[in-house]
Amino acid sequence: MIAFPRRGIYGINREQDSGLRLEHALAATIRGGLVAFQYRRKADAGEHQARLDEAVRLMAICRHAGIPFIVNDDVDLAHRIAADGVHLGRDDASPRAARSVLGPDALIGVSCYDSVARAQDAERASADYVAFGRFFPSQTKPLASPATPKTLKEARRRLRVPIVAIGGITLDNGSVLLDAGADILAVVDAAFGAEEPERAVRGLTALFAVSGSHATKPPATAAIDSAPRLDWCPLASFTNSSPIKWLKLIGQPAGFTATATR
Repeated sequence: MIAFPRRGIYGINREQDSGLRLEHALAATIRGGLVAFQYRRKADAGEHQARLDEAVRLMAICRHAGIPFIVNDDVDLAHRIAADGVHLGRDDASPRAARSVLGPDALIGVSCYDSVARAQDAERASADYVAFGRFFPSQTKPLASPATPKTLKEARRRLRVPIVAIGGITLDNGSVLLDAGADILAVVDAAFGAEEPERAVRGLTALFAVSGSHATKPPATAAIDSAPRLDWCPLASFTNSSPIKWLKLIGQPAGFTATATR
């Protein structure tokens, strides 16, 4: 069982990124300090197997790094690959329905937009975290309903689960949301659209050290810099023994086998 983090940067991939480009970007953001990853890919007709294979490869990267791999919207995909959890919007399954499929240890996140009442309902329905936003203009969802920092302040008073802020978050505006009560900043373009994703996530993570939020300070920079680095190691096996790209921690043995079960 893996817990959802209480603070840090939560990465979500861009729809236009795929294949090795996305895998390398994910590994880079993890080196920068990413604490959780959400896989967002709509199920286009005829591409279900490709989407499943991609999810498996990305989940392997997250599993080896010890961070949660969350599937956006799709409870069935999360169940098929034994993902750590699923993130649900207003048009998706309920938290209770998702947990009945994924099991008691699954991580369930719920989009709450600008509604603390919806977040309270989600918490009562066993959600592990709630997300508010968008807070700033967003390339990913430009038409999404806006939220305000005032919502985060009210949520901080009323909720116990981790509070995620999302929507147009950058190095320049993230501190406003932390000061208002966000535990976690979820980013898309600020990490996966950056020229140097590792450096971008390091910079975003540093906001937690200078923010006046309730959150505890992050580890010292030296501790982050001394962490093992992720690099490519080919031809590890998955449950069906088909070769996939894998990652190893440099300086540690690579003799492991991934599995699709918890």
